[in-house]
Amino acid sequence: MKAEQTELTIFERLLLWRRKHFSERTFILMLSFMVGILTACAALILKELIHKIQFFLTNQFDATGSNWLYLVYPVIGIFLTGLFVRYVVKDDISHGVTKILFAIAQKQSKIKGHNTWSSVLASAITIGFGGSVGAEAPIVLTGSAIGSNLGNIFRMNSKTLMLLVGCGAAGAVSGIFKAPIAGLVFTLEVLMIDLTMASLLPLLISCVTAAGLTFAVSGTGTVFEFHMQDAFRVDRIPAYILLGIFCGLVSLYFTRTMNSLEDIFRKYSNPYMKLLIGGSILSILIYLLPSLYGEGYELIALLMNGNGPEDWNSAMENSLFYGHGDLLLLYLALVLLFKVFASTATNGGGGCGGIFAPSLFLGCISGFIFSRVWNINSLMSVYVPEKNFAMLGMCGLMSGVMHAPLTGIFLIAELTGGYQLFMPLMIVSVCSYLTIIAFEPHSIYSMRLAKKGQLLTHHKDRAILTLMSLDTVIDKYDEYLNPQMNLGELVRIISSSKRDVFPVVDKSNVLIGIIYLDDVRHIMFRQELYHRFTVGELMKEYPARLSINDSMDVVVATFDKTNAWTLPVVDDDGVFVGFIRKSKVFTNYRQLLADLSDD
Repeated sequence: MKAEQTELTIFERLLLWRRKHFSERTFILMLSFMVGILTACAALILKELIHKIQFFLTNQFDATGSNWLYLVYPVIGIFLTGLFVRYVVKDDISHGVTKILFAIAQKQSKIKGHNTWSSVLASAITIGFGGSVGAEAPIVLTGSAIGSNLGNIFRMNSKTLMLLVGCGAAGAVSGIFKAPIAGLVFTLEVLMIDLTMASLLPLLISCVTAAGLTFAVSGTGTVFEFHMQDAFRVDRIPAYILLGIFCGLVSLYFTRTMNSLEDIFRKYSNPYMKLLIGGSILSILIYLLPSLYGEGYELIALLMNGNGPEDWNSAMENSLFYGHGDLLLLYLALVLLFKVFASTATNGGGGCGGIFAPSLFLGCISGFIFSRVWNINSLMSVYVPEKNFAMLGMCGLMSGVMHAPLTGIFLIAELTGGYQLFMPLMIVSVCSYLTIIAFEPHSIYSMRLAKKGQLLTHHKDRAILTLMSLDTVIDKYDEYLNPQMNLGELVRIISSSKRDVFPVVDKSNVLIGIIYLDDVRHIMFRQELYHRFTVGELMKEYPARLSINDSMDVVVATFDKTNAWTLPVVDDDGVFVGFIRKSKVFTNYRQLLADLSDD
């Protein structure tokens, strides 16, 4: 006990020394630098683990035919990941970016400590053994968890924690993709971190630090080697527009199909049943279409750098399609169609991974198929370079799936070095985004949170309501009235309480009415009436009741609709939880508004 007290005292002294020698702003900049370093290290470790496992498992595969081990490896990977998550982590670590959005909006930007390492190990096992998902979302969750927990250690406030979460996410994208600008833009577009002068510099420091460390370790080359065939030409603008629309429709297919398949997996509570279904789907698809194995970056590099059918046909190696060059477009179309099934089966079966890589993978294939079909049919008598359109397709899918057009533009430009095609990138990105928002107003990351009113947005008023927690404005009660109590018993409870409104409940604590102090004030001192009236006769029907699961948007709307100053809150069974007062909601709102506006 003494040792613990001494250690705590030392840490308290360290905090006091920090506050004395470093201003809050300076210390935040130091923390953002540390977040960048730690996040880049995590990204490098994850990539190295994935490559080592994949090389060890597939190095001896025969390229001229199918390999039966494709039926085995993915199932083993999902099974091992499931065991790791259930018995070591003991927490759900899937949907990394969605978890970050939820933590920012509902958990005061606090992310559990195990997320600083658990997603790295789980996704390395999943992807290394062939899981058809990406490593980027897990590393973004890892980076955000590093920022959150580092801020927690030094007892930073919730606003600073939100910024450090953003620094971790930005550093993760910057480090794993070598894309510092995309890391910054991703944090602003996807995580909805407001860009202010106070937040810009820490985010930039994390991005530059993470990217710089990755460059120092793995070289300054881009993630994907890309050699542009032709520069931007005006006569190709119609093709760019149509490619963007096509990518938007593919994004819509990917988003809706994945949501539908995830709903099917949620119906099964037994993890071994999920493994059986997900593992079977994944292994069969990978056996038939080996390009679905792992992240798929090899196929991306092939389509962007191949010099003709002879090179492109190597995409069908290890498959039943090998040697049938005339079936290349059919093979790629099947990969495009079934990638979403493979990715969902990976995560639904118990694996761990994200949709960054699947989005890039599908985008590259979409762009390549579009350009090949265009050129085969000589549409508009304009030739479109397959390499360029494969790269542009990645931008289109990234913009559509994530609802992040700027992220799509800058990420693909930095990933490939294709800055000379900036105008086509913008055209494809905007057209893809405009296409999908006509059908889906929210991204694949945010749609479930948006439906629950738990999504933080750049709309200041909605952002404040989202950040407000229902628990912080509920007045919990110890005094309960039942309808059989007489007026005398009611007066005794009122006299010992400082409240002016009381719940009336039945034997199961289900709310059935309300007693307002003002309504009984005129009779509460007339003792001759104490045994004449009961609570059941004096109680009133509540103007409306709130559910413990209601969002603050619903709470405020209900107050406006009823013109009430106090409303009861109940759980799903109607059991009374407490009261919410309009004055307390306004007080919390003003405090949060002041905190968010403090730059």
